[in-house]
Amino acid sequence: MSRIDYSVWDHIEVSDDEDDTHPNIDTPSLFRWRHQARVERMDDFKRKGEDINKTLNDCRRRVAEAQKKVQELTITTTDDAKAELSKAQAEERKLKKEEREWEKKMDEHNREEKKMPWNVDTLSKDGFSKSIVNVIPDSTEETEEQKEQKHKTFVEKYEKQIKHFGMLRRWDDSQKYLSDNPHLVCEETANYLVIMCIDLEVEEKHALMEQVAHQTIVMQFILELAKSLKVDPRGCFRQFFAKIKTADQQYQDAFNDELESFKERVRGRAKIRIEKAMKEYEEEERQKRMGPGGLDPVEVYESLPAEMQKCFDEKDIQMLQDVISKMDPTEAKAHMKKCIDSGLWVPNSRTDDGDEKEEDATYEEVKQEQEETKKE
Repeated sequence: MSRIDYSVWDHIEVSDDEDDTHPNIDTPSLFRWRHQARVERMDDFKRKGEDINKTLNDCRRRVAEAQKKVQELTITTTDDAKAELSKAQAEERKLKKEEREWEKKMDEHNREEKKMPWNVDTLSKDGFSKSIVNVIPDSTEETEEQKEQKHKTFVEKYEKQIKHFGMLRRWDDSQKYLSDNPHLVCEETANYLVIMCIDLEVEEKHALMEQVAHQTIVMQFILELAKSLKVDPRGCFRQFFAKIKTADQQYQDAFNDELESFKERVRGRAKIRIEKAMKEYEEEERQKRMGPGGLDPVEVYESLPAEMQKCFDEKDIQMLQDVISKMDPTEAKAHMKKCIDSGLWVPNSRTDDGDEKEEDATYEEVKQEQEETKKE
């Protein structure tokens, strides 16, 4: 395989239909699409439960009304009342059947809710909803230039520590390291870890990429938790570790699902970066190959008839002369001109009167050499 200079990929901007934000600047954009979809699903599920509960309550109200009517008709002895009682009892049975069906739907909905996996949104509720530590006020949005400069300054100062955190494996080790270095609990660390993952995948260091990806999700979960609680992330990362270390299988599955989705995203971005770099490399090589007339010898060679290609493959001038002698002169001149412009054929030109004369001279030169060979 051709040599590839990976250094040209260090700051390639990658864009796609899902996200047009530079990965070096806004790491949450890598997770926003999944987060938004998850929030929408949760909202839909909540609305569904509310609709079921509303219908069930309405059904219960109508059952109560039907039962009251049956009781009133029961104490009436007229013939009309007896006929009406029969209808009321039928209506009561019908409404009770509907009530049981809606109760069944409500029970199914509640069971489904209990089976739903935990995620970073549900993590911010229940046990963590009472947190009041380090509440941070709303701040003005930073510009892209400010984010980039902030990221650059942070990385220059803490790059070694960020890399160390990215290589940790155990929950306890990660928590202790962040406790010793709380300044790492920030967007800039997550930004750098994302870039680090893509770089490792580009370099085909897949196992290391997956390790750093795990730590990236750890940091992202902490940041999302802090955002949900509106607190400084340095004040809630211990809560995250306390939760994840004692989490049931559902929560662990939710974390792993986020991790797998992120790794797929990294692989996709790495693939795009590689493809772009390969195209740039191939274009550079093509420019180096360009002949004196600005044509690519590879493209010209591929456009030649098979007979002429064979001549160049075997570097046989006599064979080339024989092939040209059998071709239409106009076609032969056109092919020879392309060969000259691409550098496939370097003529010993006998004239300086322009391209057209050079082309004729080249064609005549090949013909003349062929005729001299025949005379011999």
